[in-house]
Amino acid sequence: MPTKTLQIPTPDGPADAFAAFPDGGERHPGVLLYPDAFGVRPVLKEMAGELADHGYYVLVPNLYYRHGPAPVIPLPEHIGEEIRPAVIAQLMPLLKAHITEHRVRRDADAYLAFLATRPEVGAGPVAVIGYCIGAALALRTAAAHPDQVAAVAGFHPGFVVTDTPDSPHRLVPELTAQVHLGLSDDLPSAAISELSRALDAAGLGHTAETYPGTVHGFTMADTDAFDSSALQRHWDRLLSLLGRSLTNS
Repeated sequence: MPTKTLQIPTPDGPADAFAAFPDGGERHPGVLLYPDAFGVRPVLKEMAGELADHGYYVLVPNLYYRHGPAPVIPLPEHIGEEIRPAVIAQLMPLLKAHITEHRVRRDADAYLAFLATRPEVGAGPVAVIGYCIGAALALRTAAAHPDQVAAVAGFHPGFVVTDTPDSPHRLVPELTAQVHLGLSDDLPSAAISELSRALDAAGLGHTAETYPGTVHGFTMADTDAFDSSALQRHWDRLLSLLGRSLTNS
């Protein structure tokens, strides 16, 4: 399986990114994968590679490229609960600086435009998926590009229901994509209700389900939150969504 480290042109300078895609020189449906708050690291590259093995071109951008190439802070091989607060404390200023509505939209424009230029990517619609904060970015991207994004998925999403006017859940009426949200069991019930109401009101093809017994971060094998059975359920749901939403052109 070929992999590449790439530079994506953006209005704010080049964004480093990782791409994984199948062998053979053929064109494949494109998938934009937003990482969790910890960013691009070996476990994300492994997940991108597994998805590529199923026939997709997977692009994983560095969310913090304005600060520098990934990893933007030193990360341990395993992000245990004892070190997680310190790591989050280092990342929080970067999150606040980089994940603004204006910057997210501008970056999404650049990422999708870049995908469209890749010779390995087919001409059809793409999918956008995200983990943790990446789920919120995926929803924002899909809402801003309804003509390009046919599928959107978010797993253990964070910051998708807030009290701000631009909360991602308020953008659901702008979506045309099919949606799957895999929710951790510790997500507040009020947030689940808000999400469900928004999706139902929009009349989208969607599933939003709680993965029983999980905590936030359950797909990430380099954290204490990891749940292997929930990760497999995530793959089952994600591959089903992509299989019925994307075509190769």
